[in-house]
Amino acid sequence: MKTTIDIQDALLVRAKRYARRNGRPLRAVVEEGLRLVLSARVTKSRYRLADMSVGDRKGPDPLEACSWQDLRGMIYGDPGTP
Repeated sequence: MKTTIDIQDALLVRAKRYARRNGRPLRAVVEEGLRLVLSARVTKSRYRLADMSVGDRKGPDPLEACSWQDLRGMIYGDPGTP
């Protein structure tokens, strides 16, 4: 199948040079590169949320006694919050 792609000039020069040195057509080099990229295993690292816990893990929850309005005030800095 034929297709047209845009390749950075410097990268194309390097690819042509590599193909020439290895006695291969540019097409074979491009195909090999695509195969390598497409067969590589993608390892996604899980996102870990930073632990922003308050208080002692073994002790009582310091926010348990707060109302929703109190918590909202602490978060957004509303005046008159505990």
